[in-house]
Amino acid sequence: MKNSAQTVHRGWCRAVAALIFVTVPLLVSAQGMIESVTGSVQAGVEVVRIDVSAALAAIPTGFTIQSPARIALDFPGVGNGLGRSAVEINQGNVKSVSVIQAGERTRVVLNLKQATAYKAEWKGNSLWVVLDPVAGAAPVASAVSVFAENRNPENLPLKDIDFRRGLDNVGRIIVALPNNQVGVDIRQQGQTLVVEFLKSSLPEGLRRRLDVADFGTPVQTVTAFSIGDRVRMVIEPKGQWEHSAYQTDNQFVVEVRNQKIDPAKLTQGPGFTGEKLSLNFQNIDVRSLLQVIADFTNFNIITSDSVMGAVTLRLKDVPWDQALDIIMQAKGLGMRKTDSVLWIAPKEELNAKEKLELESRAAIQSLEPLRTQSFQLNYTRAADIALQIAPPASGVNASARMLSVRGSIIAEPRTNQLFVTDIGSRLEQIQVMIGKLDIAVRQVLIEARIVEAKDTFGKSLGVRLGATDQRAQNGGTGGYQVVGGNSVAFGTNYGNVVASSGAGGTVDTSSNFVNLPAIGQNGYGAASFAVSIFNAAANRFLNLEISALEADGKGKEVASPRVVTANQTKALIEQGTELPYQVATSSGATSIAFRKANLKLEVTPQITPEGNIILDLDVNKDTVGASTASGFAIDTKHIKTQVLVENGGTVVIGGIFTLTESETENRVPVLGDIPYLGNLFKNKSKNTSKSELLIFITPKMLADLAAAR
Repeated sequence: MKNSAQTVHRGWCRAVAALIFVTVPLLVSAQGMIESVTGSVQAGVEVVRIDVSAALAAIPTGFTIQSPARIALDFPGVGNGLGRSAVEINQGNVKSVSVIQAGERTRVVLNLKQATAYKAEWKGNSLWVVLDPVAGAAPVASAVSVFAENRNPENLPLKDIDFRRGLDNVGRIIVALPNNQVGVDIRQQGQTLVVEFLKSSLPEGLRRRLDVADFGTPVQTVTAFSIGDRVRMVIEPKGQWEHSAYQTDNQFVVEVRNQKIDPAKLTQGPGFTGEKLSLNFQNIDVRSLLQVIADFTNFNIITSDSVMGAVTLRLKDVPWDQALDIIMQAKGLGMRKTDSVLWIAPKEELNAKEKLELESRAAIQSLEPLRTQSFQLNYTRAADIALQIAPPASGVNASARMLSVRGSIIAEPRTNQLFVTDIGSRLEQIQVMIGKLDIAVRQVLIEARIVEAKDTFGKSLGVRLGATDQRAQNGGTGGYQVVGGNSVAFGTNYGNVVASSGAGGTVDTSSNFVNLPAIGQNGYGAASFAVSIFNAAANRFLNLEISALEADGKGKEVASPRVVTANQTKALIEQGTELPYQVATSSGATSIAFRKANLKLEVTPQITPEGNIILDLDVNKDTVGASTASGFAIDTKHIKTQVLVENGGTVVIGGIFTLTESETENRVPVLGDIPYLGNLFKNKSKNTSKSELLIFITPKMLADLAAAR
């Protein structure tokens, strides 16, 4: 009888607490009851209608809250006859309506999406609450988030709209913008995602609807069309999803992924997101309080017999999952969730039970019979997979062993199979692991272009000037006495002009008092022009020879090594010459060794989840240089770097520019400084040499190349 009385008393307490919480109308002297709350849009105006059994004499007093956006109305002497405290509206600017009774007063709270003003009036027994329209608000749409402000003055067309499937079944919509100044608005509208590109146009080829349901991502369709001076793209996903967006230069990317659901969490989303409630209890039994929360959330709660004690709390407008967490922390309780069933017990009891379960599983594994299963590998060597599943006990990855203590593995290289002996649960894990490891590795074609250009220019200008008296050599008398007329002869050099003069005797053409001829270029002598002024009777000569040469050379050398390799696998390709040279050994003898003068490309590609390619590059371009006493020198050009390139893009990873200029002038002092005439007493030479080395790299994934064909 005593236990029966305690049970009845405890059940009565639970019932009283539940009645207080759900605010069932109390027996008070109320003028009326709120019978229904509805929302509608009439002539473009949002109206919330509150039906009361008896109209009040005046409009209920109310107030508004900006954040969160709410409108509260107090009905004095009116009870809550709805049987629940929340009414879902989800229409226009109204999300829901909360009806809360406290004593002889009932408060009706309109939960809005955006703050706005209102007007209220009685029409019979119904209070009509008319909401003012929100400027710029779209019906049934979330707040618009501006991704980038538009600074593009012209309606430039979008270049491309593409869809790709990323890791973890992520749908990626890639939009190529005309420039990085295009403003983008993105918002979630119902179950669709709307992206608008401001001040933009859409070419005819991109006005289409992409059906991408077969890619296995949350995205089903992508539709793009023009609206005025903007382009709208509507993305239609399915299921529970979330999105993110980012922009790099002229590329805008929207990623839609499945929302990750934590089965152990009461409500999904960051933080506490449950419906808000208010609790005010003095010394209430914990088990009764948990029953109140169960009635509010419609969760099935199983409470352990060891949950005891009472608690006093006052919570106002707190998410119910946060309230439950506060109660469990205050009483040292833990929770385990299975679907819609919550098991609440002291943390020590939960931990002890889990420990027993783990010990039981370990004992069962030691008794479970072993099975042998073979795995045929297609793309990976069996020995490599065996080392990953069962690394050596002395290795650095010994802790990553997937086999149980009784398990074993054999790699058969001839047929490329794995034979694994273990319990059934471990075999299932190994099968899943092999399915992820034994896949075709994507391959990359890397093409390099090494361009070396040279441009040389040189010019030289010089003179030889001489005069002599030949009378003594020809039997005459020395001196400058004029006997006959003067003559002029032309030719390529001194000898030619003297021979053409018809003068007899021996002519000395080496007596030059200015000997500054032009310098040869590229192994070629300078061109010359000679003039001789002489008097045959007097045998006196004045000789002038002008020489000049100009050289202009241009050259270009292009080397284009290319190599195909698997993702994250180093590749090497080289071509060149090995030069022998002598080296001395420790015994004093000499031997022949070789040095390479090669063109070499060494690269390791890594494909990123976004479809770009990271390249670790080592490029050499060595050539045979000058010959020395110890052998040939080697002219070296070398670059080593890491670079990120988009698939199919080209990047210049390095370059060397060399410019050499020299200008030389030789002249006779004083005479060479005379304006104009001084050019007969000097020679000039000028040389300019330019060389430039550029290295271009273009990576392409072979899968994309095959699709393009």
